[in-house]
Amino acid sequence: MNDSTIQRFATEILGIFRNHVLERTSDEDIQGLSLDDAYAVQEKYLAARIAAGDRAVGYKVGCTSPAIRTQFVLTEPVCGLLIAPHIYHDGERLDINDYIDCALEPELVLHIGMDLDGSNLESSYLQGAITAISPGVEVHNYRFWYGRPTHQELIASNAIHAALVVGAKYEYGSEIDLTKERTTLLINNVEVAAGFGAEIMGGPVESLRWLLTHLRKSKKALRMGDLVIPGSATKLVPVAAGDSAEARFTHFGSCRVTFE
Repeated sequence: MNDSTIQRFATEILGIFRNHVLERTSDEDIQGLSLDDAYAVQEKYLAARIAAGDRAVGYKVGCTSPAIRTQFVLTEPVCGLLIAPHIYHDGERLDINDYIDCALEPELVLHIGMDLDGSNLESSYLQGAITAISPGVEVHNYRFWYGRPTHQELIASNAIHAALVVGAKYEYGSEIDLTKERTTLLINNVEVAAGFGAEIMGGPVESLRWLLTHLRKSKKALRMGDLVIPGSATKLVPVAAGDSAEARFTHFGSCRVTFE
């Protein structure tokens, strides 16, 4: 699609983020966007947020399971930016009204300790680039505004990412097999979802490899200090006002967030 169409969709999605309302500026079908178009919308939408004072602090990878990719007619995962100030600390109390159909996933948060341009994708090299891992909870605006859920809206909206809650840093060494890392999500102290790292594209390092390959296509890279969430081993879980959520991991502690 042409630049004006991409800009119109970006403006609409920015309005959804700011006002929780979709105000159409044309009758164009979002399903007419190609994959590249959808990422172009995402880039313009996020550029507007960054110009207004937000700050990119890393990347997220989503749709890492084959079932979800089938649902969204995708042949590969999707990615988006992690944006400050919507990065919170363990134990944060968030206002549920700041989110739209709020839903959560437990996430490993990878701390990247060197610049990575995707030229070296060896597993040992990528593992060595991860200086620490934190427990995390990703917060989503789990609503599709343009009709049925589509990969075009998913990508354009920054992969429905809304916020990230990050716990303490834990040292990471290659002796820890991330494919066997168990993830559990509890809501009000009741386990509602669980999975293992292998369910994230065969492991979080595989997800990191895919991300670097994807970024390299558009001459982008990871920088020292970036955060990366490689995708969740569990399903999305909705939450409501009064709910308290906790993500627990085998080697990387836990992280809690409460919604008021």
